[in-house]
Amino acid sequence: MPKVTVDGQEIEVPAGATVLQACEMAGKEIPRFCYHERLSIAGNCRMCLVEVKPGPPKPQASCALPATEGQEIRTDSPMVKKAREGVMEFLLINHPLDCPICDQGGECDLQDQAVAYGRGGSRYHENKRAVTEKYMGPLIKTIMTRCIHCTRCVRFSEEIAGVDEIGALYRGEDMQITTYLEKAAAHELSANVIDLCPVGALTSRPYAFEARPWELKKTLSIDVSDAVGANITLHSKGREVMRALPRINDDVNEEWLSDKGRYQVDGLTKRRLDRVWVRRDGRLQPAEWTEAFGMIASALEGDKASIAAVAGDLLDAETMFAAKALVNACGSNLTEARQTGMTYDVSNLAAVNFNSTFAGIETADAILIVGSNVRWEAALLNVRLRKAVKAGAKVYIIGPEWDPTYPATFLGSDLKLLNRVPKELGDVMKSAQRPAVIVGAAALAKGALPAALKLVDKFNLVRDGWNGFNVLHISAARMASLMLGFTLPGGMGDIAAASPKVLLSLGADEMDYAPYAGSLKVYVGHHGDKGAHHADIILPGASYAEKDGTYVNTEGRVQFAEKAVFAPGDAREDWTILRALADALGVTVGFDSFSELQAKMIAAVPAFGEEGLADYGALPKADSSAKFEGELAGYPIKDFYLTNPIARASEVMQRCSDELLHGADVREAAE
Repeated sequence: MPKVTVDGQEIEVPAGATVLQACEMAGKEIPRFCYHERLSIAGNCRMCLVEVKPGPPKPQASCALPATEGQEIRTDSPMVKKAREGVMEFLLINHPLDCPICDQGGECDLQDQAVAYGRGGSRYHENKRAVTEKYMGPLIKTIMTRCIHCTRCVRFSEEIAGVDEIGALYRGEDMQITTYLEKAAAHELSANVIDLCPVGALTSRPYAFEARPWELKKTLSIDVSDAVGANITLHSKGREVMRALPRINDDVNEEWLSDKGRYQVDGLTKRRLDRVWVRRDGRLQPAEWTEAFGMIASALEGDKASIAAVAGDLLDAETMFAAKALVNACGSNLTEARQTGMTYDVSNLAAVNFNSTFAGIETADAILIVGSNVRWEAALLNVRLRKAVKAGAKVYIIGPEWDPTYPATFLGSDLKLLNRVPKELGDVMKSAQRPAVIVGAAALAKGALPAALKLVDKFNLVRDGWNGFNVLHISAARMASLMLGFTLPGGMGDIAAASPKVLLSLGADEMDYAPYAGSLKVYVGHHGDKGAHHADIILPGASYAEKDGTYVNTEGRVQFAEKAVFAPGDAREDWTILRALADALGVTVGFDSFSELQAKMIAAVPAFGEEGLADYGALPKADSSAKFEGELAGYPIKDFYLTNPIARASEVMQRCSDELLHGADVREAAE
């Protein structure tokens, strides 16, 4: 490890580190615009200039200069300060002085650096460059005259997203950043370029002119749009969530966020259930809580155990625990969270977990994906798979073809390939040091889990320090429900067979309600979606942004989310509704507050008590006789932008679906 001196301080830096990284290790702040830790080095902006000896007697770009033994680095010399001031003056030659109306204001790197290195006025009197605005779709607003050509957006699209949609035209001062033929950026991670842009050239179109960053309250939360569990910050103003931004967590989402997780938040205020409704004479009519609870109690009179609960995809663990406690207190065990009808074995949770972890899958050198469109089901996991491929991994896919953004071999759609794998696949997997299998929701729905488990022994997926067997869920609530035992051996079929008098639907909008025509259907949720349309009683609940809660992602990682805003109208946090219903039914659930509920849940399942990966033990022994045949006709997600009730209520997500997936022309007249 080379030793360098930074402003008189000697430090040891890792081999291969740059001078910029060495300076940061020494506690020196180096201004930059083009450099980003997760992108390739471009050396475009020259803002990171430092003085280095031995070397030429001039400032050098620290981001592109390797740190070597014996270097003397100066970050505070007069030469460096003058050079940075010169770079800043050049950057501001064409940049418009429109900070008061720029949405980047308060979060602008250019503003921050101009305070330290900017001049009081401009010496440039020639004509300024003007660039026409570019259309990059419904999510990205462009004011390209502000662009300083850092190319962060270009490198992100090429290197991280794997979609070459953003590039540069012309050269020098005339250079312009644009999409191909000015079409919309149509990949699932497109809005991350807004976070990356160090100036106001790329800003959020839905958020434009809505609020200033210093006006917003910031709350730590978890994205529930998929099972990745991306760490996010909800920015709220009053009782409205204005935007969602990613938080850095290298183990989960790094610092990226899918477009759905970022922009579905406008659906939190649309189509909301904010009062109690009961069905009278075939029509839903407003009612009071006492009346609704009375109807439920009357339906269960004489047979209190005839009650069932179905959990939706967006639920927190506390709500499911409270529902299970209520149902059990009534003498019933009818609880199920796999609302679409899946019935895979959950006796060993290691068999239905993403055991390699997201960070670990980057190190895999051979990957088989079975029945999963990873790009739509877990866009941030697809980023990890791209890293693995760039490091040399080979990827094989069983299922209908989709665009994975990296080289992959599609083997076909018949799951009989799990019984007799092709020779090419077998040779690659057996010779790999870290082989991995990813089983998706489409394969689980077909009942292919036992056949997939046979691959553990066939490919030697479990080795010292490595577990390559993974199941990829698409529901944010799935792993928490499995940990709580919120399942039945026969899944939804067992509940339908029991014909319960009362069916509690906890935000279950994707289930089939046809088998429950004779049941009193009670919908506890926050949006007027499918579940509310079938309900006989609607009890307004809180969304993920309106309550504290515990979530477990598909790799078994326990994470906590905080309450950002209050629920609208008469809506209440779900656990309080279930607690009040317990009183109406005359049963005891053992908690009267959220803290008591959480403590009781942790006592039942200790893994919920600590953030981090839960330990599910070793994989079960595979059934050697398990065989499977069946054609995968498609994947469960048909529209990436409209997968849950919040997204379906979102105008932004609806526009994305219309324009980016279905080709609708919804441009505004002024564009």
